[in-house]
Amino acid sequence: MNLTRWSARLPGTQRRAAARTDTTVSPDRRGEGSVPAARVEQLTDEAPPVPAVDDLPVRDVLDRVPALVALVYGPDHRLAYVNDAYVAAFGMRDLGERAREALPELDEPGLFPLLDQVQRSGRPRTLKSRKAPDGRSYTFTCTPVTEGDHGGGDRGVLVFATDVTDHAEAAARLRASERRQRETAVTLQRSLLPQELEEPDDLRVAATYHPGGTEAAVGGDWYDVITLGGGRTALVIGDVMGRGVRAAAVMGQLRTAVRAYARLDLPPHEVLQLLDGLATEIDANQIATCVYAIHDPNEGRLVHASAGHLPILVRDEHGTVQRADEPTGPPLGTGGWVHTSGSISLTPGSTAVLYTDGLVERRDEDLDEGIAALERALSGATGTPQVICDRLVRSAGVTPDHDDDVAVLVLQHPARTGADAELFRNAALELLGGVEAAPRARAFASGVLTSWRFPTDLHDLGVLATSELVANSLQHGTPPMRLRLRRTDRRLIIEVTDGDDHLPRRRRAEPGDESGRGIAIVATIATNWGSRRTPGGGKAVWCEFVLPKP
Repeated sequence: MNLTRWSARLPGTQRRAAARTDTTVSPDRRGEGSVPAARVEQLTDEAPPVPAVDDLPVRDVLDRVPALVALVYGPDHRLAYVNDAYVAAFGMRDLGERAREALPELDEPGLFPLLDQVQRSGRPRTLKSRKAPDGRSYTFTCTPVTEGDHGGGDRGVLVFATDVTDHAEAAARLRASERRQRETAVTLQRSLLPQELEEPDDLRVAATYHPGGTEAAVGGDWYDVITLGGGRTALVIGDVMGRGVRAAAVMGQLRTAVRAYARLDLPPHEVLQLLDGLATEIDANQIATCVYAIHDPNEGRLVHASAGHLPILVRDEHGTVQRADEPTGPPLGTGGWVHTSGSISLTPGSTAVLYTDGLVERRDEDLDEGIAALERALSGATGTPQVICDRLVRSAGVTPDHDDDVAVLVLQHPARTGADAELFRNAALELLGGVEAAPRARAFASGVLTSWRFPTDLHDLGVLATSELVANSLQHGTPPMRLRLRRTDRRLIIEVTDGDDHLPRRRRAEPGDESGRGIAIVATIATNWGSRRTPGGGKAVWCEFVLPKP
């Protein structure tokens, strides 16, 4: 095989030949005033002229380049040439042999199918950073070359392999570092999310979290379910605008703060107001969106406040989906905004969905289109909250390669019938008049607890707690006053409301004091107790008893 003939059609060869023809000095003029070379060497200190690249034989050029070069020809890729660098890397090769036998080291990088493609198409192809049997990484470029002036001869392929081992190893180290950082962020993110959701008496809840794909750094999505006592439940979902460990750490601080503020039993907008100031202190350059909602089974509504977050969706028992658009304030950390609360109906048989933007936001779609698609998916979603969670995630096309984090929180207010409904009962009494309201309240509580078939010890504790709460309200509160008894499948709840917004506190009564022991007695005999201000003014004081397991 004549390498010179094959190199004649290499890219640029004809242009260089033409350039040499244009700049060649004619023999006649070369003879005029010319100086013999020997005399030039004697009369000048200049270095001898360096020959042009085009004057060098192709084989000399290829033998001197550090890259690996091989030339094959014909339909079965017969070996025509390998350069010195190739021989140094893989040893001597027999010319004329088929490439599969002569160049077995090209099989592992997958070059043989590429040779066929280049020979058929006549177009160059490249394989980047492929590892060869010698343990080093190469980028292979296969270029078609044709013997003959008009492409009628045998077609060959020039294989040019550049050693990119250092770059490949650096890239591998970078990927490993990014993978470790992502794993750290995901581990931190998951450890800061609730490992098990609290299970309210009146709601069924489920949540799911999907971190972004392997090429995306994990974000700061979070959710939580917090039982407030007295049958009420707080639900929260948020998204820290940022990625990586920092976003996950900020998320953890906000989630912890939400749980602390929730224990104060404040309205949703007041919780967001506190979070807004805290977010500014944590990191003024990092903001977050959040929705905080409270469900009260006695009201059949979801009271909520939003800081720049997407609207809650509620599907009623007939499949109609309603969007809670208002009110929405700016994200947490912006400051200078007074948040307000709104409400949306959540009657028995309804399902509510709280979610982050990764579920509905797409680069090629408007955000409203994503929310509308989620509404359509929710309208036809039935089953348990976990089933609905999974269905919404699938309908949104969330895959392991999704480019954003996704958090979804689904809650259902089940419609109970039959024997199940007997375990969830309510009874209320308006406390009218003066001191005579106390014995009426005790008699009412005794009758209700008897009808609910509570054991004697729980019956007596419930009547005593009712008496103390009512007496406290009559002494320190103002009308209107109301007593409410409620049972679930797990607990008995006693609540007294009045028109005064001064919250009671537990204190130690002195031996000579004639009052001040009511709340202390309630706190002693009850499983839990608390108080909160009501939206219309006034307060509610409650206590609860855990029911014995059947």
